[in-house]
Amino acid sequence: MHETGEEIELLRRTVRSFVESSLAPHEAAVDEADDIDPTLLHDLRRKALSLGLYGYNLPEEIGGPGLSAAARCAIDEEMGHTSMPLAESLGHLPGSLGFCDDGQRRWLIDPLLRAETTIAYALTEPDAGSDLAALRTRAVRADGGWVLNGSKHYISHADTADHTIVLAVTDRDAGLKGRLTTFIVPRDHPGFRVTRRFRKLGWRGYHLSALSFEDCIVPVSHVLGEVGGGFAAIMATINSDRLFVACRCVGMAQRLMDLALPYARERKTFGKTLGEHEAIQFMLADSDVELEAARLLCQKAAMLADTRHPDFRIAASRAKLYCSEMAGRVADRVLQIFGGAGFMCDLPIERIYRDVRGFRIGEGTSEMQRLQIARHILG
Repeated sequence: MHETGEEIELLRRTVRSFVESSLAPHEAAVDEADDIDPTLLHDLRRKALSLGLYGYNLPEEIGGPGLSAAARCAIDEEMGHTSMPLAESLGHLPGSLGFCDDGQRRWLIDPLLRAETTIAYALTEPDAGSDLAALRTRAVRADGGWVLNGSKHYISHADTADHTIVLAVTDRDAGLKGRLTTFIVPRDHPGFRVTRRFRKLGWRGYHLSALSFEDCIVPVSHVLGEVGGGFAAIMATINSDRLFVACRCVGMAQRLMDLALPYARERKTFGKTLGEHEAIQFMLADSDVELEAARLLCQKAAMLADTRHPDFRIAASRAKLYCSEMAGRVADRVLQIFGGAGFMCDLPIERIYRDVRGFRIGEGTSEMQRLQIARHILG
């Protein structure tokens, strides 16, 4: 689907209104509690569903709206204006759901898209983050299915999700593209256990947990995609996820600028407004240029995605690298502009300062993006 510019702008305004009226009022309380009331989150998901926004990133063939990458970028940027746990109310669902068969679509995807159930994605392990070859969680064939043993950590929503997509080694002798398989594990399955919830620098209210699998039997019907196709299931959506992060970071930086500019115009020091001081002008100018450059990187990546250009992969890496680091620099400058007020919890600046740091790690670290980009330009 390729929407007109007017349609994308209407979509952007709809999401912005949802953020301002339904999400922003809860940010401080959720951050303070480091938790979000499940009833509140359920109500917000239902509201997003009524607006036609829930599960906005899924393709039309599995029940999603089939929005273009350009439209998804507009939504993602607007959702960057609120906190991580509240942004989850819009239902950015795992792209690997596209590997579901017809039966799985009925019992897994349909309830997800009705906002009746939730799902997590478990890839990272204590000794394996970006290095998929180091994964140790194993699945061994058994009568009628597979037996999983191993552990995962830093898994989003694993303590509350109804299902978890788990990546496991099924053939240790195969190459990377054939050794991994994805499984759908229900929350109440015997042998599946949430072992702890992590405390974090930022993303408060957005839970990251550790999981263990001890002789966890998974039926054949819960294999996602082909046996040995786990690597393909991950790689099919990783570039879209990197662009998603990049756009979120653009939204976070834009919100910081929306706070800084009025303050710079009104706050007076030494007989002048902050905005009349050259030092502050330079901070704002640098932030403006970097924000504009970041937005253009996202727009180019979206254009390449929508035209199915092979360079989308590297464009997503460029956008993810630059936008995640740009947002950190903008957060640092804006906090400095506000001075002591920015360091206090009365304003969202210190929360955004904490939150943005995680995006240089998730969905491929900055170092991994640099490796990808360097290999590409070197040929």
